Amino acid sequence: MNPHVNTQESTTPSAPARTLADPDTPFAVVDVDTMRRNIARLKARADRLAVTLRPHVKTAKSLDAAALLHSGTPCPVTVSTLAEAEAFADGGYTDITYAVGIDPHKLPRVIALLRRGVTLRILLDSVEQASFVAEASRRSGLPLPAQIEIDCDGHRGGLKPDDPALTGIGRILHDEGCLDGVLTHAGESYFARTAEEQRLAAKNERDTAVAAAERLRAEGLPVHVVSVGSTPTAHAAEDLTGVTELRAGNYVFFDLVMAGLGVCRVEDIALSVVVTVIGRRPEYGWIVTDGGWMAMSRDRGTAAQAQDQGYGLVTDLAGNLLPGLVMTAASQEHGTLTARDGACLPDLPVGTRLRILPNHACATAAQHRGYHVVDGTLPTGGPAPAVDAFWERVTGW
Repeated sequence: MNPHVNTQESTTPSAPARTLADPDTPFAVVDVDTMRRNIARLKARADRLAVTLRPHVKTAKSLDAAALLHSGTPCPVTVSTLAEAEAFADGGYTDITYAVGIDPHKLPRVIALLRRGVTLRILLDSVEQASFVAEASRRSGLPLPAQIEIDCDGHRGGLKPDDPALTGIGRILHDEGCLDGVLTHAGESYFARTAEEQRLAAKNERDTAVAAAERLRAEGLPVHVVSVGSTPTAHAAEDLTGVTELRAGNYVFFDLVMAGLGVCRVEDIALSVVVTVIGRRPEYGWIVTDGGWMAMSRDRGTAAQAQDQGYGLVTDLAGNLLPGLVMTAASQEHGTLTARDGACLPDLPVGTRLRILPNHACATAAQHRGYHVVDGTLPTGGPAPAVDAFWERVTGW
């Protein structure tokens, strides 16, 4: 067992859970064997493509989970909050990219991490941001490594590679020793419904980032890092010539959105939420559980896909899918399960424990303080998988 793993929640006074039948529901579960396979799959692909893999830890937000990424040793990571950056720095990680646009108020925390010896790269896409980063660098006497965000598909922030502002931003950063590289994220790949669409999204992501880097270099500005990635494009990319690193995060757990895109199989989903049947309304075709949107999140990411999976698919406690049973509705602390596709509503007594597979792993994980960890096997003579550990999550911003 990982020596850093916590065997119980620090806020829970009761004894550590022995099996998934022990903790009060709802609670989050990670199947560690499935997670290991997911990690190995993308690592092998990055090795074949000859790029550095910089996992995005925003999905699991767990040092214990991250320990599986690189044989227990700190590797380059991407974060979405400074709280993650600080927690991972405390855990020995020294190569971190904060992949959310920077604002002036956060710079003291960035500088504090840099003074600790952490290489913390920040992200920006405007002259305004470049100017206050450059000024902070002058005042602190410390170069603040910054990457310019590039827009490859009309999603969120970033500059187009031919934006007139690109080289001006690069010059402002370079003059203070802050220009580190360019970064892009193919956010629209989450709507690429075929393998070919995902392949084209990956190609466009690479081509856009490389074009921006080449334009900066043509102006005499050094570009050390060309960073691309999303979970769909990371698994679809065939050629990353000109790219230095690949980012992805969702892949450690996967979810029903990724399964709906064909990026993974349902059996590759490592995260689930254990809930308990608390009522039956056969006149409406309902089974009611104690796992509502506070346990699963309100994310309905599969609603736009060919197969709407409601709030999640249902398995038994051992992880076996219950055919046709779907979580179709949620209030704050109630989940409603119904049958579809001609399936019969199972007769599940009050007290029955089930597991719900999430639409969006990042959103569902964020509803919980941590994960009860199982290895997917049933102990001899027991109906519920044994709990091997509890992994705490990083919270806050």
